[in-house]
Amino acid sequence: MVVFAADPDGRKRAIIWAHRSMSEKRVPEGIEGLLENNRAWARQVTEEDPEFFRRLSRQQNPEYLWIGCADSRVPANEIVHLLPGELFVHRNVANLVVHTDMNCMAVLQFAIEVLRVKHVIVCGHYGCGGVKAAMEHEQFGLIDNWLRHIKDIYLHNLEVLESVADPGERIDRLCELNVISQVFNVCSSTICQNAWARNQPLAVHGWIYGLEDGLVKDLSVVVDRPEQIPAIYRMPMTRQADNT
Repeated sequence: MVVFAADPDGRKRAIIWAHRSMSEKRVPEGIEGLLENNRAWARQVTEEDPEFFRRLSRQQNPEYLWIGCADSRVPANEIVHLLPGELFVHRNVANLVVHTDMNCMAVLQFAIEVLRVKHVIVCGHYGCGGVKAAMEHEQFGLIDNWLRHIKDIYLHNLEVLESVADPGERIDRLCELNVISQVFNVCSSTICQNAWARNQPLAVHGWIYGLEDGLVKDLSVVVDRPEQIPAIYRMPMTRQADNT
């Protein structure tokens, strides 16, 4: 299905939605089926907006970095109704921001220092399988080392979480607390703090997505200056921040 939205300058642009109804959607047969889907999609976009890919290839200028879960049911662009090129995206299991994860840190640095995004959105989702696995007393393999970060969040919020009697609600509460913790991790990074030190506009937000209704809930966690994080984590103005 093709939906049109107006650009700020009044031009029409095509937004191609992938979430057709199950009755509409043709399930691809193997890898070749995916390639056929791609050709059909590109052809449809070009028919509706012949300049779309030409414009897209000339620049990448998103205002937002989305840090979300790798869950296939949480497609970032579709959720917030943005075109390709309008949202820079990083995804991993359970939307974690770990300072020793060079993949995530490289994305964060590129988004803030090169693309100059104005907003970083950490978006989790209710019913997250990674969060649920972290709450269980089982071994799942290598991923247990990754999920250890969520176990730490559980321990730090033990009293709050154990006061929630319903297991499903407890998982969802930990999903929310996980997002809040990752917002803090973004803000305590040198990348984020250097941006604030050079007076670059930057706000970090905590959101959570509902799989059952498709709605995003704002957790009312917004950090846009270093004074909002604990003093022990604040960095002094660095030479890099001065010269960037």
